[in-house]
Amino acid sequence: MPDWLGLQAAPQTPDTIEMFLRLLRAAVFGIAVAVVYFITQRRHRSEAASFVATLVLLTVLLAMVSMVIGNNAALAFSLAGTLAIVRFRTVVDDTRDTAFVIFAVITGMAIGIGSVVVPLLGIPIVAAISMGLSFWGGTTARTPANTLTVRLATGSDPSGPLAVTLEKHVREQRLISAGTAKQGAALDLVYAVRLKDPSGTLGMLADLNRVEGVQSVEWTDNSRKGNNF
Repeated sequence: MPDWLGLQAAPQTPDTIEMFLRLLRAAVFGIAVAVVYFITQRRHRSEAASFVATLVLLTVLLAMVSMVIGNNAALAFSLAGTLAIVRFRTVVDDTRDTAFVIFAVITGMAIGIGSVVVPLLGIPIVAAISMGLSFWGGTTARTPANTLTVRLATGSDPSGPLAVTLEKHVREQRLISAGTAKQGAALDLVYAVRLKDPSGTLGMLADLNRVEGVQSVEWTDNSRKGNNF
């Protein structure tokens, strides 16, 4: 009779049924990891959807890697060298996200080698710690960051009236890119922003257009794109 929970000692070389069960368990525990992340981070679904899917897939993939490697040290080094070729340039916005990536990796590896006890004990403990820390840190659901592009005449000070006007309307802001335009006659500043009043977009744009040196203002609503701040 198959060991559905995987609590019995797993064979050194799992058969097809055992491999299927391990991958199935990896998917279930991967979903559990993703649920813990979603609940404790308290982000909107549009913001968290991509990372949640990554956690589930990562858990399953690491379980597959663990089964491929087995006890073959040479294969482990070969696979590590192959994966080192791949470059991931996506910047993780929140350092807590990195912890959950490691959480998914450990869970997937444990399932891959047939050790279900580790995630069975680890997931509730990590969930309790994450929940406690989220309340301690005052983590609340955040609105998606939107993109504000301001074209400023060369020679104008971005930290002057422009900064004062932004401070009036914006709760959080981060300069994500800057570049010249009109053959160097203007400067394009791109901000990721969250407004104090989500309904005050038009008022902010009107105020920015009245700032000396501002040539144009462009607003992009990212609420449906799931952009993180």
